[in-house]
Parts: sequence; structure tokens; C-alpha cells
Amino acid sequence: MARRPNPFPGVSRQVDRHGKVRFRFRRYGKADVYLPGEYGSIEFRQAYETCVQGVQKIPSVDATKPGTLNWLIVRYLTSTRYADLSEVRKKTLRRELEWLRLQAGDLPFASFEPRHVEALMARKEGPTAANTVKKSMSMLFNFAIKKSLMGQRFNPASSADRRKENPDGYHTWTEEEIAQYLAFHPSGSKPRLAMLIFLYTGASRQDAARMGRQNMSGERIKCSRGKTKVGADLPILPELADEIARLPVDQLMFLTHTAGKPYKPETLGNWFRDQCNAAGLPHCAAHGLRKAGATRLAEAGATEWEIASYLAHKDTKMAAVYVRKANRGKLADRGMGRLSQSKR
Repeated sequence: MARRPNPFPGVSRQVDRHGKVRFRFRRYGKADVYLPGEYGSIEFRQAYETCVQGVQKIPSVDATKPGTLNWLIVRYLTSTRYADLSEVRKKTLRRELEWLRLQAGDLPFASFEPRHVEALMARKEGPTAANTVKKSMSMLFNFAIKKSLMGQRFNPASSADRRKENPDGYHTWTEEEIAQYLAFHPSGSKPRLAMLIFLYTGASRQDAARMGRQNMSGERIKCSRGKTKVGADLPILPELADEIARLPVDQLMFLTHTAGKPYKPETLGNWFRDQCNAAGLPHCAAHGLRKAGATRLAEAGATEWEIASYLAHKDTKMAAVYVRKANRGKLADRGMGRLSQSKR
């Protein structure tokens, strides 16, 4: 039998003197690094990608001009507030802040007005990206105010006009769209397995990319959400169990490249978009399946906390939205029924 390729070239399994299994990255010209987290986890993969590709080093505060936006961003990136964020959030936020540094890093941040923030927002395509600029700038100014880095206590980003977005966000898959996708991608195919993972576990892209047999405990899937760090403990429904059973018994991760390599969250999301396009559903995406799962639960009469458990949320704020939407139709039916009876 041919030996399966190492999904993480340069990584080897080591047992230290305490008997603990660790994974070491070793490559010529680079220092040896022991990778953190469980094998294949988000923390593990991000550390691996950092070792392979390297990331731009955060410049020291002394290397930046005091009072500039660049200086403020570096102060934030070297703060405990940034250090306490999840690795996934750090990666996303770092990318957003690097964009701001390129666009306006040399400008004095204390001189910013709402119109300057709006000018930066206008450089982004689409309302969501523009509002992300406003959010990032607001976070930086709040940080500066709290640390007494600016004379005024006014946050100019808070008064910048927010762009109007779709209030419902990502499109929620309908039952007809779910059926159409499943009819196109047959049982035993990776696209079908991916769809059922998103739908039946409420996984995000980063969760699905690291999900595998290591998360299975009997007939349940247990994992920690990458974004919220909240643990999820869900039953494996028969339809999903059937697809997992079709995988090679020695395949650890559920979703891998053809070469057996794990996906990056972004790559997995783009690949799944392609599968939706192939099924004639170009407006559908992975996140919409998570919303579809929550909608199904709400329409089946699940409580807010039951839905929050599926979503792995710390509170019921978002779950309440699904419950209200599901109840809207029931209340309308009940009300119209009373109206009909009153006219008899």
C-alpha cells in the first residue's frame, strides 16, 4: 500500500521525555518550532502556515513616527488587548489594519474627522467592507482614548455614516435549494459531505476545515468553535453519518485536498462556492447553511438556548432572531384563523 503524503510537509511527530506527543516543524534555513494545538486544529495550521510562509514582523513602536495612524496601529498590535484575541480574529484584524496602514499610516490620527473615516470607507467595494473600515477605525480610536494617546475624548469614527447593508446578511438556504444541491452532488462525493457538515453541525469555514475523526465520540461530534471558543456537542444525524462512513478509514480530516492536505478556511469557502455554482446556486454560500440549520430548529419549535447550542453562541441574542422569524408565520396563521372564525 502506497504511503499517504504528509499533509503538513516539514512536520514530524515527536514524543518528549514526559511521554507527551508533540509535532515539530523543521525546515532547512529555519529554526525548529514545536507547533501548538491539536493536530490539524486552527491554532496548529495557522502556526504551520506562519512557519512555512512567514508573516510581516510587527515593527517596533520606536520605528514609527509618534502620533501617526501607523504608530497607533503598532501600539495596538503590541498590546495585551490584541494578544488576548483568538488566532482567527488576529489574522483577520491584522489584514484589516495592514490595509489602513497602507492607506493612511502617515497621517496624524488625532486630526481625523468623520469625513476622513468616510473617505477611507469609500475606497472599499461594497457596504460590508466599508463598514469594516469604520469598525476598525472606531476600535483604534477607543483604544487611543482609553490609553490617553489623544487629547480629545471624541471618537470620529463613531460619527461616520454607516453604509446600508442587507439586514439579513448571507442568504439563508431554502429547503428547495438544499434539495437541489443534494440532487446534483451524489452520495459519496466530497461536495455532499461538506454541505452536510455545514448544515448539521453549524460549522463555520474554519471549524469545518479542521473537523475530523478526532472530534467524534461515539455518535456525537464535539469541537470548540474557532471564533467563539464555545464548545459544541452535537449528535451525528444519520444522513451525515452515512457520508462519513464512506470516507477511507485512515483519513483523519473529513475535508481535504486531493493530495490529502487540509484546507485553509478561505480556500474551503471558495471551493464550496464553486460546488454551489456547479449545482446552479451561485447566490448560496457555506454560512447560509448554518443559518438554514438554525431556521430548521426554530421552525421545529426549538428553544432559544437549543438553537444557541447548535450555533455555539455564548448567549441567545442571535437565536432569538430565528425564533421570532419562525413564530411570525405561526402567529399570522393564528390571527387570520381568528379573523375567519369571527366572520362566520
